[in-house]
Amino acid sequence: RSSWLLLAPLLTPPVPVITAPPCSLCPEGAHRFQWIRNLVPEFGISSSHVEVLSSPAEFYELLKVQIKAAKQRVVMASLYLGTGLLEQELVDCLEETLEKSLQAKGSPDLRVSILLDYTRGSRGRKNSRTMLVPLLQRFPEQVRVSLFHTPNLRGLLRLLIPERFNETIGLQHIKVYLFDDNVILSGANLSDLYFTNRQDRYILLRDSPEIADFFTELVDAIGDVSLQLQQDDTVQMMEGMVHPYQGDKVAYCEIANRRVMEVINSARTRQELLHAKTFHSSQPGSSLLAQQGSHASGSLKPEPDTWIYPLIQMKPFGIQIDEMVTETLLTEAERDARIYLTTGYFNLTQAYMDLILGTRAKYRILLASPEVNGFFGAKGVAGAIPAAYVYIERQFYSEVCYLQQQERVQLQEYSRVGWTFHAKGLWLYLAGSDLPCLTLIGSPNFGYRSVHRDLEAQVAIVTENKALQQQLHQEQEQLYLCSGVVSTSTFEQPNRYVKLWVKLVTPLIKNFF
Repeated sequence: RSSWLLLAPLLTPPVPVITAPPCSLCPEGAHRFQWIRNLVPEFGISSSHVEVLSSPAEFYELLKVQIKAAKQRVVMASLYLGTGLLEQELVDCLEETLEKSLQAKGSPDLRVSILLDYTRGSRGRKNSRTMLVPLLQRFPEQVRVSLFHTPNLRGLLRLLIPERFNETIGLQHIKVYLFDDNVILSGANLSDLYFTNRQDRYILLRDSPEIADFFTELVDAIGDVSLQLQQDDTVQMMEGMVHPYQGDKVAYCEIANRRVMEVINSARTRQELLHAKTFHSSQPGSSLLAQQGSHASGSLKPEPDTWIYPLIQMKPFGIQIDEMVTETLLTEAERDARIYLTTGYFNLTQAYMDLILGTRAKYRILLASPEVNGFFGAKGVAGAIPAAYVYIERQFYSEVCYLQQQERVQLQEYSRVGWTFHAKGLWLYLAGSDLPCLTLIGSPNFGYRSVHRDLEAQVAIVTENKALQQQLHQEQEQLYLCSGVVSTSTFEQPNRYVKLWVKLVTPLIKNFF
């Protein structure tokens, strides 16, 4: 099917229309992806501002260092905050930094905004809320904690569905961590596993005020339609805001859509004006005096060689930008291009599966072996989830074999003793290139939940810089090194046995995990 049909849901205002096929816009190298800026803001930066991290320990240490150095803002969006010693240390860092800000002369500048999911953040007696209440009590003017509650969990369903199971209906799944003008993009949550032995991905964008502003505004927008944590551990909506599960669902979703799209469109307009201004000032006829002035003040930025595109997916609010861009990237990938796609939870949407099986690029798909699945060894029904993923994987592999696509589409399983696997995203290598020019990094898993149920955000990073391309290539290689290629014999191993009841139930519940 035409890739333009994929963009149909985006063709109503306020989202702008793409009027030409992506690859015909700028066919050379990284510039072929500039069509994305017709949908979302484009942030041009220097590749020297981008750093790729590789380990949970690095991620954790960076979080602490950045919190301690923050002067104006700390904005953190995550599924939840854990309750262990490492998480408490993070909260202590926040308290220490807020205390310093309070003692500084004049009014304190530092603002802390934390966005979590309501159901996951409220699980158990000791939870994310109880971890953060002391900060609210101590610094009521500087700290905001927002708890997003899906509008789809309401009425009788909300009363009947038990804790943990209520998280299957929909979540706040975005992960972004920013400190002044530094932004960490990741798929990792704020929990001890993600700081020690759960492998994820992490990219730091330093000195990127426009990107930091965008994500601050995005988190504020979601925060405004979320429940606000109070000093006594109760929650309430902002005054005049429609309630997510007690108020009118359609009205709530319309307000949420409007708030988020305002952020996307205003940032897009700002960046277009900035781009036009930069373009005109760089022309031969522009004022020499103005150029000399900017040289003298040291404000002349290096020419961007890397572009950041934030991709938002919030199907409950009717926002499907990430889904459309991902589908278009898969559709337009040329013959002999290589796509390395990774997910901790292999449960692709039918649309993504059809595109992978029906297009021309080569795919290397990295997924979790049962032992490194985050649900491995879980109690109760959740303990059967790794077997359900094995069943889904086997069905997909069978389809690959049936279509005789084993050379073009290869599955690889991540396996590492004592670790779990949570990395997600993709790397795109153009035909004939040994290095990727595009990566997607963020919260989506490419599954039904990511597309239809949860709030998600990732970024497309497009770069012409060889050193950054090398960093991204090494990141990909490091993850894939810990994997083995899936073959028919993989599913003959004893640990791949899937019970009959799991096979029967999986098709009924696969859209919930």
